[in-house]
Amino acid sequence: MPFLFQREPYQDAPHLTSVTPTAAMPGGLVEVHGTNLGPFAPSTSASISQIPHATIGDVPAPIILSRPDRTTIRIPEGSISGDLLIHRAATSSNPLHLRIAVPMAENLHPVANPAVDALGNVYATVSGSRGQAVPVSIFQIQRDFQIRPFVREILNATGLAFDPAGNLYASSRAEGTVYRISPAGAVSTYAEGMGIATGIAFDREGNLYVGDRSGTIFKIGKNQEIFVHATLEPSMAAYHLAFNSAGTLFVSGPTTSSNQSIHAIDPDGNISTFYQGLGRAQGMAFDVDDNLYVAASFHGQRGIIRITPGHPTKNVLPEASLIVSGSNLVGLAFLEDGCAALATRDALYHVDLGVEGRPLP
Repeated sequence: MPFLFQREPYQDAPHLTSVTPTAAMPGGLVEVHGTNLGPFAPSTSASISQIPHATIGDVPAPIILSRPDRTTIRIPEGSISGDLLIHRAATSSNPLHLRIAVPMAENLHPVANPAVDALGNVYATVSGSRGQAVPVSIFQIQRDFQIRPFVREILNATGLAFDPAGNLYASSRAEGTVYRISPAGAVSTYAEGMGIATGIAFDREGNLYVGDRSGTIFKIGKNQEIFVHATLEPSMAAYHLAFNSAGTLFVSGPTTSSNQSIHAIDPDGNISTFYQGLGRAQGMAFDVDDNLYVAASFHGQRGIIRITPGHPTKNVLPEASLIVSGSNLVGLAFLEDGCAALATRDALYHVDLGVEGRPLP
């Protein structure tokens, strides 16, 4: 009888073609595509493990789902950015680089985007529950991740934004007040009577826009005169605001819907739907190409979603994709060198996204 050579299955090494998304928070899920990713069928090589396992750098990463061409991996706590590999039997795959967010500051309570000053310091709130006074309202996180108390007097600090002169503004959803805070931390009242004041943002002319959870968008001129700029449906809480380069104001607010809209408001106050199909959309920021980044759920996946601007005149619609996988995210702010600060319900994280954020006014 002629001898037939039969290759042992373990000689077929896993091969990785892509990982989606390419960045994740600890606890987030990423999906790896390739070949030879699943477990072996039973073989006589009992001494060789037939179950694949993954590592990121030198840290084991649990595999949640394993199929021949697709594997889902959970990012373990304590991971840092590094090469992702799949190991099966005596073989290992080619590496794919994965960006992983690392903690910047803990024991916070952000409910919206952090804010970044001209020196690269990051500011985040300890907002507290409605009516709860906390020892420190706003912390400053310096470039070396040192954290220091910055403001103590604001009740339920919510939205944060800087003006061109370097003053920080903070809304209080408990008081309906917007406060101005000097670079030295001195607090003064800037505007009152803003309802349940939440999201705030400056336009290019230095006008401040304030969202009320009833759906009203207030415009405060540089002379502190207050106007109603636009009114959304009462069910649309104007919790988060952001401007693109054209001066269009974008508004999101978390709801229980999984088909939530982000609204666009032009300088004349006309409202349109920019994108629909997100779950619990929260803080937003733009990059230099006018792609919108929003903390939300998309197709059942939670994290940071990127939405392209689209071209209505060319009949090109905005497209959404997950770029950071992670739970409990409430906002983000772009930093220098392509990095971003990500805000969860109780902490800030730092991640290199390779994205240049749009300079704020």
